[in-house]
Formats: sequence, structure tokens, C-alpha cells
Amino acid sequence: MRTKEERTRREIERRERQLTKPRGKWYFPYLVLIIALVYITDEIASQIGTLMKTEIANDMLSHFGQSSVGALEILSMISVPFLALGIVYKPLSDRFGRKPFLVLNTFGMALGLLIVYLSRSIPAYVVGACVIQFFVPHDMQAVYIMEVAPDKHRAKLYSVVKCVAMLGLMVIPLLRRMLMQSTAQWRRVYAIPAIVGVVTAFAALLFAKETDAFNRSRINYLRGDVAENGTAAEGGILPALRFVWKHKQLRWLFIALACSETGFLLTIDYEVIMTYGYAEHFVRTGLFAALEEAVESAGVHEITTALFLFPVGCALGQLIPGFIADHKSRKAAALGASLASIALLLGFMLGASRGAPPYTVGFCAGACIGFFWSNVDTLIMMAGESSPTALRSSILAAANLATGIGIGVSYGVTLPLLTILGNSAAGIVILCVTVPGLAAAFTILALKTHDTRGVDLSTVKGDEWN
Repeated sequence: MRTKEERTRREIERRERQLTKPRGKWYFPYLVLIIALVYITDEIASQIGTLMKTEIANDMLSHFGQSSVGALEILSMISVPFLALGIVYKPLSDRFGRKPFLVLNTFGMALGLLIVYLSRSIPAYVVGACVIQFFVPHDMQAVYIMEVAPDKHRAKLYSVVKCVAMLGLMVIPLLRRMLMQSTAQWRRVYAIPAIVGVVTAFAALLFAKETDAFNRSRINYLRGDVAENGTAAEGGILPALRFVWKHKQLRWLFIALACSETGFLLTIDYEVIMTYGYAEHFVRTGLFAALEEAVESAGVHEITTALFLFPVGCALGQLIPGFIADHKSRKAAALGASLASIALLLGFMLGASRGAPPYTVGFCAGACIGFFWSNVDTLIMMAGESSPTALRSSILAAANLATGIGIGVSYGVTLPLLTILGNSAAGIVILCVTVPGLAAAFTILALKTHDTRGVDLSTVKGDEWN
């Protein structure tokens, strides 16, 4: 059996070989393509349940005389412990590398999609949803972008790749139209994304290489080169939390993240807002006598049409803030994204309830969600840019605790109201929860943090803003 010293020496040699091995002039474009495919898989896995929520609730819960979306979301809270496990799982990439988890996360998301496709009962559906929820939040592709992109173009590259991923969501309404002749056939939509996810995982395994930033940091740790701030470590959630607590820049960014995420249910209930907005409009105008019939019609026709433009709006909402973040500041990008998200939320709520063209409503809904996530992504990028490489993935994993607090508040306030008031009240309830959170987040960002545009990730220590 090899001694610890022998294993250390071999790992140093292996990582030095990876650093010195030529990448080829086409490696970076290949890597960006792989990351884009991973991001498409990630976005489909995270959004497909939302885009199919009304159909899933009506089908899965109808056997129990219940089709409330609120009830489905309460059932989905079974997956929360799996999110908690992710806080322990993600920091492992600060010990074993970024690539293994890029591959594993992608395959895990595809596996979850496949389980949901094959499910014929509520327990099987919940298992698939839990698998998806475990692997989706880790965003190892985002860490890749942070560590391989040029400092001056980091936010732009991130936003462009995310924009492409958002456009990939167009496959969902396309599959709805091709495969879903009735809302009870919603499972068919899960099959193709599951297959694409498996193929993407193998592509990442074969062609992606470990990041230079991680290899250098790992070599320094194995050699015992500890920086002045003591950040040469194998990562871990406790070292990350201690580091965050000692550095006020990261501490306030975590608080801002928690405030932003109080609007989380907006990102999973927009399809409900659109569906019931159109359905109530149909009932008011006499097209249908019963709300249930109007919901069925809206789900098959208007919502499917609206979802074709949803990814376009979402992509635009992801693209614009990235250029603002690189050319002006991260704070300006976050402010603009927050204000745009609120305005567009009002726009698609009123549009659906007044029977506006579905393409317009879908575009506004997509842009609303795109800008909402751009605000969150900007805060997470600032946290990553405020962290040393040796702890970056662990600190981003610890950020899930902050977002989890915000999400918990979002569920705790919104779900009881939706259960009592019904699905038709989703829009106004979510608006009243989202606006205060975004306002608090930006106030904290403006007054308590420093901008991180152009920071050199290879030299950042984390105490530059103390």
C-alpha cells in the first residue's frame, strides 16, 4: 500500500503534467461548447418541472381529488433534505477537482429526468424530482467559466453561455407540441432531454480538462504552501463558513442572496400565473363556463404557444446584465436586472389576465425570470470573485445556505397563501413577496459591498475589502 507521501507525490506529478500538457488552439472553443451543453441540460432539468407544473399537478393529484399547485409544491418539499446534502457534496470539488463533478452532476440530472419519465406513481415521481434537485444546484459549469475565462470578459462569457442555455429551453414547448396531445401525456416531454443529458455527460468526460486554477491551488496545498490568509485548504463547508464570517464582503453578499431568493417561487410558478390568467380571462369572456375546462384549454394551446417565446425572453434577460457587469459594474447589472424583473412580472401577469397574444406574454415571462436569475447570478459571481481558489467551490456551496434561507421564507409565506386562496391568486401573492426581497438585496449590495469587476481570481485573498 502506498504511503501518504507517495500518494501526495504522485498527485503533484499528475497535476503538473495536466498543467504543462498542450491544450491546442481549439480547446477553449470546445470547452465553451461542452459547458453550453451542460448548461442546457441544467436549465432543462431545473425548468421542465416548472414548465409542466399545472399538467403534473392535475394528473398526479387528480386521483386524490386534489389538483392544487400548492399541494404539489408542498409534496416537492420532500426534496429539501437532498438540497442540504449538496452543501456537503459540492465542496468535494475543492479536494478532487472540478471535472469529476462536472461529469457526475450532468449524468445525475439526466438520470433524474429519466426516472420522472418512467414514473407511474407519486413516489416514483418524487424520487426523480429529488435526484434532479440534488444535482441541479451545484453549477460546476459556472465554476469552470469563472476559472477559465479572461478576467475582463468573465461576466460576458457567462451571460452568453447562459443565454444559449436559455434558448435551449425552446425544446420543451417543441416537445409539448410534438408529443403531448393531452395534458395527461406530460411524461413524454422528459425523455429526449434525459438522453441528451447522458450524451453531454460523456462528452464532458472525454473532452473537458481540469482547470489550471484548481491544479495550481491543489499543488500549492499538497506542497504546504499556505498563503498569508491561510486559505490553502482542501475546502469543506466549515472552513468556508468560517472564512465568510470573517470577511464582511462575503458576509453581506450572502445576506443579499438570502433576500433575493425570497422571490424564488416566481421562478417556479410563472407557468401557473400565465395558465390561470388566461383561464380566468376565458371564463370572464364566456368562452368556457368552468375554470377547469379553461385551464385544460389554456395549457394545451395558449401556454404551449407562450412557452416558445419564453426561452427567448429568458435568454435576453441573461445576456444583457453580463455586458453591463463587465463594462460598468456588477452592482449596476444587479440593480437593472432587479428592476426589469419586477416590471416584467407585472407585464406578463396583466397580459395573461387580459388575453394578450401568447407570444408576448411568454416573452415577458421569460425575460422576467431571466432578469431575476441574472440578479442572483451576479451576486453569486461576486461571491466567487471575492473568494480564494482553494475555497471557491466550498464558499459557493456555502452560499446554498443563504439561498436556502431565502427559499424557505418564500415557501413559508407563499405556499400557505396559495393553498388557501387558490392557484388564481399566484400572481399577486408572488408579487407581494418578491418586491420587498429584491429591494432589500439591492440596498445591501449598494451600501455594504464593493464591486468585483475585473478582479484577478488567481491572486484574490478575500480580505481585500475588509
